[in-house]
Amino acid sequence: MSFRDHMPAMSRLRSAAKPQLSSAAERLMAERRERQRRRVDRREATVEAVFAAAVVAIGVVLPQVAEAAAPEPLVAIALVIAVAVVSRVEFDVGAGFASPVQLVFVPVLFVIDPAWAPLVVISGLVLARLRDIARDHNPGRQLLVAAGNSWFAVGPAVVLAAGDVTTPSLDHWPLYLLALAAQFVGDTATGAAREWLVLGVPPRLQLRMTGLVFLVDLLLTPIGLLAALAALDAPLAFLLVLPLTVLLRIFARERETRIDQAIELSAAYRGTALLLGEVIADDDAYTGEHSYGVIALSLEIADELGLDEDERRLVEFGALLHDVGKIAVPKEIINKPGPLDDAEWTVMRQHTIAGQQMLNKVGGSMTDVGTIVRSSHEHWDGNGYPDGIAGAAVPLAARIVAVADAFSAITTTRAYRKAQTPEAAVKELRACAGTQFDPAVVEALVAVLARPAAQTPPEFFARTAYPEPTSLRVLPDLHSIDKLIQAPLGHRV
Repeated sequence: MSFRDHMPAMSRLRSAAKPQLSSAAERLMAERRERQRRRVDRREATVEAVFAAAVVAIGVVLPQVAEAAAPEPLVAIALVIAVAVVSRVEFDVGAGFASPVQLVFVPVLFVIDPAWAPLVVISGLVLARLRDIARDHNPGRQLLVAAGNSWFAVGPAVVLAAGDVTTPSLDHWPLYLLALAAQFVGDTATGAAREWLVLGVPPRLQLRMTGLVFLVDLLLTPIGLLAALAALDAPLAFLLVLPLTVLLRIFARERETRIDQAIELSAAYRGTALLLGEVIADDDAYTGEHSYGVIALSLEIADELGLDEDERRLVEFGALLHDVGKIAVPKEIINKPGPLDDAEWTVMRQHTIAGQQMLNKVGGSMTDVGTIVRSSHEHWDGNGYPDGIAGAAVPLAARIVAVADAFSAITTTRAYRKAQTPEAAVKELRACAGTQFDPAVVEALVAVLARPAAQTPPEFFARTAYPEPTSLRVLPDLHSIDKLIQAPLGHRV
């Protein structure tokens, strides 16, 4: 029985293949591509040389230690070429990539003695990069990285060689699971170490990016095992899996194109956000400067709270654009030298809704930022505007922006009042913690302000009420801030 799908087949595949990039993944992929275009630095060269030399040494020594029989030359050459062909298929994953080498790597472990597997894999990965090595202005880097990428072969080779397993059999499945676990652990440990030493990518972040790598290897392992079983009677039968790499190559190119589009679109959204920030500054100088001050403090609070890169980007754009809706508010209300009356407050309170509507028209990631802008004047106890939501229902990014916004407003000179000191601002925020503000966010602000002065960016603090140059800022009395930390929430000191 057959059914006709309402979507064309290629459209369905493309929709399913559309990558959902996190901020961290997007950044790592962009950095990887930029790194490939520039000359290798000494640090990267040293790290890659150490890892490459180590894996090559293991590849040479392991067959001697295991007293492995030399493979048939034709079979060994076929395996090396097969590894090279399959490794040319790459799926971008964070700072690296996933490759369906498992299709051929599993047969390598059984068609010849497993102790030879690391050396075969090294040879295949280097062979795959010969064209890049010849064309690239960083041939040494290409060679070292290719060899260093072979670490995944060491663990399974050691496990199977130690278990004296040279032919595939389902009776050995516990040992196969151990070999697969050794592959994942070795690949993850060396990959995370290289990225941390070369790029400074935290191992925890790198681990989150390797999920696709593990999934690809796990799903292709049974197919590779079937190829190894077929090779029992005909050693070159494993080559029958190679046509599958053509299909995977199509998917990999499709994914690469969509990742490029996603990165370009993200850059366009960021450019739009920055442009809107400039529009805010041009429309009203105070509002523009205020927004940039809120950004700096909001990001430090976000870091203090341990937000990930996706949440941090929402905080950044939310802080930049939290006042974008004020473009629609009459200037006589924005700059009124005194308190606003009820009618004027009604108009002013529409600016968060107007801001969200503007950003919704931009679409994409700006829609999420619009939600933060709309909620940036909500209160912890539900008495804010425009929706009266409370507690955790208010997005965390909006709660952070609200605290940073209030701190900046209190320490900024306006037409109707002079700036107060940072100490006075902290007192006011702590008095309102639990009602207007999230207590945890207020405490994060206090922790940020309690840092040594050398770690406190001057953008946190507004200009004083005096006609000093714009470079002068009000810096906090750290001794007073230290005392404030000891005070209970909601208590004026």
